[in-house]
Amino acid sequence: MELKDQSEKSLRGKTVVITGGSSGVGRAAAEAFALEGCNIVVAARGKEALEETVALCRDLEVSAMAVPTDVSIASEVQNLANKALQFNGRIDIWINNAGVMASGKFEDIPMDLNEQVIKTNLFGYMHGAYSVLPVFKKQNDGILINNISIGGFMPAPYSAVYSATKFGIRGMMECLHGEISDFPEVYICNLFPQIQRSTGNMHSAKYSGLDFKIPPFAADPRDTAAKMVELAKKPRKEMFPDVMSRVLTGMYKFFPKPVINTASAGMRLMMKLKKAPSDSGNVLKPSPSPHRIYGETILPVPSRKTKIALLTGLGLGITYLFLKSRKSGKNQIS
Repeated sequence: MELKDQSEKSLRGKTVVITGGSSGVGRAAAEAFALEGCNIVVAARGKEALEETVALCRDLEVSAMAVPTDVSIASEVQNLANKALQFNGRIDIWINNAGVMASGKFEDIPMDLNEQVIKTNLFGYMHGAYSVLPVFKKQNDGILINNISIGGFMPAPYSAVYSATKFGIRGMMECLHGEISDFPEVYICNLFPQIQRSTGNMHSAKYSGLDFKIPPFAADPRDTAAKMVELAKKPRKEMFPDVMSRVLTGMYKFFPKPVINTASAGMRLMMKLKKAPSDSGNVLKPSPSPHRIYGETILPVPSRKTKIALLTGLGLGITYLFLKSRKSGKNQIS
């Protein structure tokens, strides 16, 4: 259910469960909610990295606990929910955030790896909702926040199975909105950010011959985490947390074929030039180091003014394509 015209509420003392909490956006979210005075329960497969996140939260003077969890396994997610309830007697906010990615030609990515991407991303979010929504209904309140990404609205080139999971998560949550419609204080909030300046790309599986580094226009994970806090204070059905996520999804909505064909052509060109070895990344095993919030960018992160200039140029380009498309359509009619 969507909440309108609600004044911001304090989150102090609330219990927050965060999957994928060992690095990247998950660790940034743990930090952000700790700064709000929340009790933090973090989950991921790697115990050592989780303990680092717990130490970060305790340094911010809040209670925190790590529960090693593989979200692709339903029983482990149920165990996470049980441990969180034992921790403080209730769960107030659950953040589905754990995810993996594999890029490359569809037929070049091993099938067991493709299947695990589905299990971690789609099944992982399903397991989270399945375990926590009954708790929320029993409490008559609670907030489920899903970090879906713009992949729920537009495909990522040469990442077919990853894209399938993101579209699937969005569809599942759309249906669950109807199922909680008679629980006015239970909310499902979907977040659709763009690519993050986090460790996610460094840990992803790569069968494209490319050694990906993060583009400089990527979003700051701490900004995305701040939007999660905003949703927890003022829940709403969906949020595009950054300008680029709105621009890219809007561009795809109006020009789906040119956008995916151009992006795919660009990937093919880079794949011909680069010949990095195949790497299964963190799909089948916990993420290797580094375990931190930020990853490595291709170029230095541009200033705010530079970002505005780039977005303005992109906006003008979209406008040109739109006008050109309309003119072409009129010429065909005449």
